[in-house]
Amino acid sequence: MAGKHRRHWKSTCKRLVLGVLLAGSIIFLYCLSMTQVPLSIPEIPVPYSCAHRPSQLPSKLNGNSSRESTGEMCTPKVDIMFMKTHKSASSTFLNILFRFGEKHQLKFAFPDSRNDFFYPAFFQRSHVKDYKPGMCFNIICNHMRFNGVEVAKLLPLDTAYISILRDPAELFESSFHYYGRLVPFTWKIAGDDKLAEFLRNPHYYFDPEGFNAFYLRNLLFFDFGQDNTLELEDPRVDEGIKSITERFQFFILAEHFEESLILLKDALCWEIDDLLFFKLNARKESTVSKLTPYLRARAREWNALDWKLYQHVNHTFWRKVDSYGLQRMAEDVAELKRRNAEMVATCIEGGRAVDAGSIQESVMQPWQPIGEKSIMGYNLKKNIDKAHIKLCRKMLMPEIQYLSEFGVNLWITKLWGHIRDIINW
Repeated sequence: MAGKHRRHWKSTCKRLVLGVLLAGSIIFLYCLSMTQVPLSIPEIPVPYSCAHRPSQLPSKLNGNSSRESTGEMCTPKVDIMFMKTHKSASSTFLNILFRFGEKHQLKFAFPDSRNDFFYPAFFQRSHVKDYKPGMCFNIICNHMRFNGVEVAKLLPLDTAYISILRDPAELFESSFHYYGRLVPFTWKIAGDDKLAEFLRNPHYYFDPEGFNAFYLRNLLFFDFGQDNTLELEDPRVDEGIKSITERFQFFILAEHFEESLILLKDALCWEIDDLLFFKLNARKESTVSKLTPYLRARAREWNALDWKLYQHVNHTFWRKVDSYGLQRMAEDVAELKRRNAEMVATCIEGGRAVDAGSIQESVMQPWQPIGEKSIMGYNLKKNIDKAHIKLCRKMLMPEIQYLSEFGVNLWITKLWGHIRDIINW
């Protein structure tokens, strides 16, 4: 009996210690993440391009069928703004961009001290590592809350603006799992299936002014710099969607990732080798909440602004696929999948992702949510030939480690990582 009491006391103490650490850590890091005082930065025009003017890059025959007959050539586009939305397969595309930038020796606008641009604050040029007025960059691609005016002052005029969307029901499920413990109003939700309980009556639990509340309603709208608390009938919703879709020329759909990459390759004059990828930051199937038709409908209703944006972009996306040609698209997607399968056979031990506890190299460990290790990763195959070892390692490398290889200062991110390790103890 005494042993039972000791175990109960130890468990209570542990929860108390973890609670104090969590609360203190959140407050401390929130203070570090507060919006910086805007600097008075001189307005110096950005050059046409920061490096690799079009004449300096090798041209190739454009794959667009309407141009093949004329033999029109195109030059790979290297100036890219990628709006990295949360929980939308964005880390997989980020890895593609990192490798593309290295291949062409492009200039990245990276954050300083952490792996995002002081999200959820609106983006400011002062957030960019070593920024000085008049500097120009080829690629900016880390998490931010979009601020088009500030972004435009870093990039050439003809920059391609790209982002990625995911069905808001699936996005909400993923965000609830990943960030739920960082949103205090979720702590009072009773029962084993907190997601289902929340969606039955979200207005009862949701506090729009609550800490980190933005993670759990219309997260896409929030990331794009819009007001995520608007009612669907508010005219500012349509204005926001118009602003987003006019600024961004291309959207990847997470549910149709390969088709999106094929369209992107055509639009940017890239090679299929530039598109090879492994799925990063995937969750263990056992941790994914199964959305019934009722819960899916409730999630879309709760995230109505995101759902309206997604439907608008989805409609435009399939018009582009029709224009590209359904048969041609099917053939190109099959080729991309074949090439990816070859890379899996070449690079990945066992040919599949494994649980975090089974990852052999710390450099391949992905970032985990608080309280569990649900994000899977990979093990490199042994004895990979010299021609593929570097590519394999880069394709499998998680974002934080890749940023470290680029020389990005991540002291806040690493501090937060140590705190999370303690909390996950």
